[in-house]
Parts: sequence; structure tokens; C-alpha cells
Amino acid sequence: MSLPTTIDRDISRRIKDLRDALSLSPEELATRVGVPVEDILTFESGTREVPVSYLYAVAKATGVDLTALITGSEAKLHQFSLVKKGEGLSVTRRKAYKYQSLAYRFSRPGMEPFLVSVPPRERDGLEFNQHAGEEFIFLLQGRMEVTLGKESVVMEPQDSLYFSSTIPHAMRALDGKEAVFLDVII
Repeated sequence: MSLPTTIDRDISRRIKDLRDALSLSPEELATRVGVPVEDILTFESGTREVPVSYLYAVAKATGVDLTALITGSEAKLHQFSLVKKGEGLSVTRRKAYKYQSLAYRFSRPGMEPFLVSVPPRERDGLEFNQHAGEEFIFLLQGRMEVTLGKESVVMEPQDSLYFSSTIPHAMRALDGKEAVFLDVII
């Protein structure tokens, strides 16, 4: 696992400050978000990178904009938000993948769409994630293997996959080439 960056530590501080401002104990936030209290304390310590799925769960559970947790400022747009090609907000929440938030300008979106790039890797290098909610993947380029629990599926361009995010899941690009997909978390 990579060492936390200044951005990681800033996000960790914002999460702790939010919890304090809402007068929530680590145990209360853990219950709302559906993670062990140990994870809350680890993420708030700034010693470990915070997964985007956890940030999304905290934002949803506290009614705070995801963009505010990531950047420290609220999104302003309420009716629509156009994000031009290449202008998504880079979110380095999981070092295994490269994320670009596509709704970061919209105030309190009902879903979180990301453009995600996944590098090729060996099966034994998979990093599993699980979180509350549901997820939709639409593969744009490359081939990708998605492991959901003990099962794996291979996706080709324009294939889609919808699943419960509570299932441990991990992705890897195939054929030695990066895979790029649209990821929507609700």
C-alpha cells in the first residue's frame, strides 16, 4: 500500500472535523456508514489512504457533498453540470485505479459517476473493496476481469455490469493494456 500524501491527510482531517462538527462518536459514524469502528479511526488518523467508496458512504450518511470531503469546498451547480473530456476531478482514493469524478461540480448528486482507468496486473495483485450501495460499470475500452466474491467475469467494450457493492470486488485489465470504464455508485 502506498504512503498517504498531503491530500490523503487533508481528507482524513476533513472527515474527523465533520464527525466532530456533527457530534458523532466514531462508533456512531461506523454504524451509519456500515464499517468497523477501527476503520473510522484508521482513516481519520491520516496513516492510510481513504477509499472513494468510504468517502461516498460518509457523504451520504452525513448529508455532506462528496466534493467537499475531497476538495474542501462545496459544489455549486444545482441544475446541470457539464464536464468536458479530460476535465474530471482526479481523485486518488485507491492507488490501484485512477479515478476522475464526473459530478464534482453538481451540488449533492444522487449518484457518483467516475471515469476509472485500471492497469493490467496479475490475479494475485488484486485489491478487493466492498461498501454499501450498488455499482454500475460500463466498459469503454480494453478488456477487464471483474472478480465478485469467488466469481469472475470478463468484460469487453460496451459490456455492462450491475452489482451490489457489498460483495468484495476487484478489477484488473487484461491483454497487457489499460481498461477504462464508466463507474456509477449509488
